Amino acid sequence: MNLLKAASTVSLLTLASRVTGLIREMLVAATFGATATTDAFNVAFRLPNLLRRLFAEGAFSQAFVPLLAASRERQGDEATRRLIDAVATVLLWALIATSVLGVLGAPILVWLIAEGLRDGGSFDQAVVMTRIMFPYIGFMSMVALSAGILNTWKRFAVPAATPVLMNLCFIGAALWLVPQFKAWGIEPIYALAVGVMAGGVLQLAVQLPALRRIGAWPRLGFTPGRIREAWRHDGVHRILRQMAPALVGVSVAQVSLLINTQIASHVAVGGVSWLTYADRLMEFPTALLGVALGVVLTPQLSAAQARNDSVGYSGLLDWGLRLVLLLALPCAVALLVFAQPLVAVLYHRGAFDVEALQRTTTAVMGYGVGLIGLVGVKIVAPGFYARQDIRTPVKVAVVVLCLTQLMNLLFVPWLGVAGLALSIGLGAVINAVWLLIGLRRLGSYTPLPGWWGFLLRVGLACACMGAGLWAAGHYLDWVALGQHQWLRAGWMAGVLGAAALLYFGVLVALGLRPRDFMRRS
Repeated sequence: MNLLKAASTVSLLTLASRVTGLIREMLVAATFGATATTDAFNVAFRLPNLLRRLFAEGAFSQAFVPLLAASRERQGDEATRRLIDAVATVLLWALIATSVLGVLGAPILVWLIAEGLRDGGSFDQAVVMTRIMFPYIGFMSMVALSAGILNTWKRFAVPAATPVLMNLCFIGAALWLVPQFKAWGIEPIYALAVGVMAGGVLQLAVQLPALRRIGAWPRLGFTPGRIREAWRHDGVHRILRQMAPALVGVSVAQVSLLINTQIASHVAVGGVSWLTYADRLMEFPTALLGVALGVVLTPQLSAAQARNDSVGYSGLLDWGLRLVLLLALPCAVALLVFAQPLVAVLYHRGAFDVEALQRTTTAVMGYGVGLIGLVGVKIVAPGFYARQDIRTPVKVAVVVLCLTQLMNLLFVPWLGVAGLALSIGLGAVINAVWLLIGLRRLGSYTPLPGWWGFLLRVGLACACMGAGLWAAGHYLDWVALGQHQWLRAGWMAGVLGAAALLYFGVLVALGLRPRDFMRRS
């Protein structure tokens, strides 16, 4: 299997997801702007999303995927399928209990994450939408289970494509359900919550046929005897033991997010929304690069570890880190010097006013400072997870959480919501560098020759590209161009296209070739 091709497939499908996600955010920004109501929706959506990242895509995936890959490598498919059945059964019943508790405890959860919504009068709306969307965690956790199985079987396309379905449901809700809810006298933004739930159901429905095709359809237990049998499976207990430290590690990032949301809810009405809109732009390169590479690398690293192939293990990490630098650094430069045009073209219309434009722009720039860390940690952390060492990333994450909050004390009074984004970015850089040093000290990663020349080429290409983007952002009035939406969008497409050509053209002129990044598993 060509790893670059696999990563490119995941990245392209993730691109489709992020493009539809941006369209989704553009519709929300134009229809609802950055108000107390959008703050309520973002808080309500953040709660199940937070738990999904905490338990499903976070601690569960970090513990499940390496064990699944090692089981398939050492014990074969039949034993691995028994592991899948047991894990799926236990996960299902845990999710049912969690969803019920979340719906009942919605007022407490909203108070914990964004008590400041009471000042804007949207607290009750957030509670209603939390109750509508909380079962989303159940569907998405089962999607995470399915994705882990498919990725282990090297079927990357379906898991990478399914997030598009949620965005399409969301867009459909914004275009069709919002006007319907207005006509029926129902709060229009509740339509978005319904769209989220529909997207969760559809994503799971699409994964199931793919599992059937590889013969890994989970056989769920519904009787007490089957549930007890699943609970007694050794693999379930191994995953739970691995999840305990992983849960602490992932929860550190999510606790940081909770704190930031709480702070943003007090900074100003619309603060949560400004941060959320900026977060969507930051997640675009993070998902395209970090998530795509992490999805491809984690099972490969786990298999190399199971074979005791230290050279292959180190080579995989080196390949991933070079791709991160090659593709994430120019994105970071773009977010820093071209933030206002990006925010203006994507969001500045309808209810999204000039103040929201300015506040979101500064938050995007804050994320740009730390983008290389936000992407890089997606590569170096799996280097530990594949070794089934989750404790080290946890320890680092706890320290980084403390540092991030200290930076909030410094930056938020000065920069407002942008200070939150800057603290997150700088914390991610510290996290990634610390983990990289740890892999070096363990001997798990030894850089291959040629790094200094590679750094110099990428740095020069980024400088040329950044200068061009700065000039385009400085000499064109992107806000005034808002009177001509399609002209503004055309200018941005032309500028970004020219910047990409300039960047890769300089790299080619300096001797870098695409074939240098071809690698097979």
